[in-house]
Amino acid sequence: MSHHHLAATGLVVGYTRGTRVLDGASLSIPEGRRLALLGANGSGKTTLLRCLSGALEPARGQVTVDGVAVARSRRGLQAHRQVVQLVLQDPDDQLFSASVAQDVSFGPLNLGLPEPAVRERVAEALELLGVGGLASRPTHQLSFGERKRVAIAGAVAMRPCVLLLDEPTAGLDPTAVTEALAALARLGASGSTVVLSTHDVDLALAWADEVAVVVGGQVVQGRPDDVLGDDELLARARLDRPWTLTLGARLQELGLLPAGPLPRDVPGLLAALPTAVGAQLPTSAQ
Repeated sequence: MSHHHLAATGLVVGYTRGTRVLDGASLSIPEGRRLALLGANGSGKTTLLRCLSGALEPARGQVTVDGVAVARSRRGLQAHRQVVQLVLQDPDDQLFSASVAQDVSFGPLNLGLPEPAVRERVAEALELLGVGGLASRPTHQLSFGERKRVAIAGAVAMRPCVLLLDEPTAGLDPTAVTEALAALARLGASGSTVVLSTHDVDLALAWADEVAVVVGGQVVQGRPDDVLGDDELLARARLDRPWTLTLGARLQELGLLPAGPLPRDVPGLLAALPTAVGAQLPTSAQ
């Protein structure tokens, strides 16, 4: 599914009173990667996603697909939205049909596809998001987590190369977060490039191939352990250091972990501990 390289170069976006939300922001999203976008509230994460999707035109700079600038004409934006889809943080901003299947079919129907092709896309998207059993359910009867996954399914049914997800795990309980991440894993396995914005530095560290931090109107992008291990950057961005890196560094100081790159999640951290130490940990920690 994923075969396009989405990028932004030198984006400048200003709101009222001349305040620049983005001030020269650049971001590269190679095909087939998982990228987590982090930043404090008001840092410009959603603004950046809206620019990447074509929903917002920057004052300066450009968004490109495979090095070609996105045309701002009606035809150009329609073509771009078949490559890139944005799913907003609040699913109720995107769900409006009577049933789940009707809602997910809206985009493919607007493409003028025949009914058999639409049905195929709807079934495929619902299965990928793990909500195939909800096809006939009224959208207002869904839980918040189910509504989030159905909203993503509506974007997936368009078969975009790049999915931009604004806070897809926000407001979910732990079980719903696990279900959402499992759905994202299936999307990645199907070839989608997935970009998600989040405040959860531990989630970003464990999930992403790359992370990008929006701070001061610009973007700092790199490997998760490099970027999220930069205490000066995190302080400027008003983000906490992932606890896995903090604990792992302390265990290295104590000689309980070997030197080298630190594990990025709890299973990796436990697996790296000497057997005798790991066995002494409380069951809840394991």
